[in-house]
Amino acid sequence: MSSAVYLHALGVNCALGQGQAAVRAGLFADAPGGVAENTSAWPGRSLHLGAVTSPLPSVDHLPLRHRSRNNALLLSALAQVRAEVDAAIALHGASRVAVVLGTSTSGVGESELAFERHAREGRFPPGFDLGQQEIGSPALMLGELLGLDGPCHVVSTACSSSAKAMASAARLLRAGLCDAVITGGADSLCRFTVAGFAALESVDPQRCNPMSANRHGINIGEAAALFVMRREPGPVRLSGWGESSDAHHISAPEPSGAGALAAMQQALARAGLQPQDIDYLNLHGTATPQNDAMESRAVTQLLGPSVACSSTKPLSGHTLGAAGALEAAFAWLCLVGNPQGRLPPHWWDGAADPQLPPLNLVRPGQSLGRPLRHVLSNSFAFGGSNAALVLSAHEVIHG
Repeated sequence: MSSAVYLHALGVNCALGQGQAAVRAGLFADAPGGVAENTSAWPGRSLHLGAVTSPLPSVDHLPLRHRSRNNALLLSALAQVRAEVDAAIALHGASRVAVVLGTSTSGVGESELAFERHAREGRFPPGFDLGQQEIGSPALMLGELLGLDGPCHVVSTACSSSAKAMASAARLLRAGLCDAVITGGADSLCRFTVAGFAALESVDPQRCNPMSANRHGINIGEAAALFVMRREPGPVRLSGWGESSDAHHISAPEPSGAGALAAMQQALARAGLQPQDIDYLNLHGTATPQNDAMESRAVTQLLGPSVACSSTKPLSGHTLGAAGALEAAFAWLCLVGNPQGRLPPHWWDGAADPQLPPLNLVRPGQSLGRPLRHVLSNSFAFGGSNAALVLSAHEVIHG
């Protein structure tokens, strides 16, 4: 049985748009889009957020416990890969197809509205079920909708959730416990997350400014990204992953970057690659003072100052539990249908922080002039939960 796992199909919806074409156009555009001013997420306050603006599928056909914006985002991604999903079920059978997703909000937004009404009227609205905010709802919903009998679970480790879900999916395949996995993640905007990060003084009301001396915090976003992962060769290989746990602090990263470094080292080792093999690094790049400082140290220590890198969070916002899968989707788009090797620009004010090691931040319009071979993507979470993924073009084999 082959130990290699491949990402055969991609469905994606985020602030840059819905579907591969729209997201690709926004990712490589000459001006930043996606994140925009929003006055509805937090009444009385204007913030830049990565909100999905495309119409979402109805969830009225789902059981009440699964009716949430989070699951509507997932359905929009599923529609884009439904043919590949149905083919995998037909080929392997319902018991051999798994669902492994990441999320951090699930249906918390629906609970917010319901509890507000309860505070006003003393009762919950008729369309509310506490199961909507059950953290396992996204995977259960897809499994039930598709009639699957294989493994079905959610990983919820804050901002590393869906990167770790993809690693978990790969392990299921390599262990022979299934033959295909629907994997990725989803998170939806809600006041709970916006207010939580604001309480930590980690929210920038303007477009975020990663790696800048003037960085002030994140823009919250929402997204869904789904892949069909199989052992049979496909357009992109998930060639490596690494995970570590700092347990340094409930919200602050370990300042030296040791845990981030360990995750990246594991990912490279599993992929059989050397640091110089990486063509592009998608930074976690949240634009918070401590994360950017930690990550720049870890990246420089492992990869040196020359690897092309950027944070895509000024485009998508920080999509929390969906970030790992969404940024794996960005890596997928860099590797597929990109013969000139265009790179996602690093949108910032250009004011380098003298306290940080210098990085080779991608300029607008920059490209390699050839197809990319290997992309590294970082996801670092509260509590020191670190994950790194290496995605490779399918024809590039090492080890």
